[in-house]
Amino acid sequence: MNRALAFTVAVLTCSPLSAQAQDTSMSFFVTSANPGRGGDLGGLAGADAYCNSLATASGSTGKTWRAYLSTDTENARDRIGNGPWYNAKGEKIADDVASLHSDNNNLTKQSALNEKGEVIPGRGDSPNRHDILTGSKPDGTAAPETCGNWTMGGAEGAAIVGHSDRTGLDDSDAAKSWNSSHSTRGGCSNEAFKGTGGDGLFYCFASN
Repeated sequence: MNRALAFTVAVLTCSPLSAQAQDTSMSFFVTSANPGRGGDLGGLAGADAYCNSLATASGSTGKTWRAYLSTDTENARDRIGNGPWYNAKGEKIADDVASLHSDNNNLTKQSALNEKGEVIPGRGDSPNRHDILTGSKPDGTAAPETCGNWTMGGAEGAAIVGHSDRTGLDDSDAAKSWNSSHSTRGGCSNEAFKGTGGDGLFYCFASN
């Protein structure tokens, strides 16, 4: 009886921790499409809601999703929880906020998947969609260019984008940055985004 009791206690004590440690369900994705208004995402609230709607449509449950976007008053790195984060195939993207913003993350063309588990076309593909909206500096803090805090979708404004395939025109750190490569040109419309190799996509992270 003592041995059986000890085993039962051990199972009850360890099971929640084991289940939590083994949870590699999707907690990161790139949006498969823009909501339809270019850089006008309805602010952070609208972008977060879009992340949640795409995640729900893909079958994800029990998570609170946040868009990896900065504004004048909020840093992208402070919005996304503590990690770790996994893509739709269960591949780890990063352990925590610090590793996400370091050379130790696992963000590549093959791992930066959309909510359907699909690779985002990058440089050399047609069309190239690798410009991902962030409005952020490499450390995840806010940059000045945010398409008016994600409320502008016309001929004015600009946004900082990263390269989901970590590839650009040269071998510079900016060209290989997933979150802070360059600014868009020609405004904040979807057509303007396409002109520099984007499609108005953005990153979504589960914050819980």
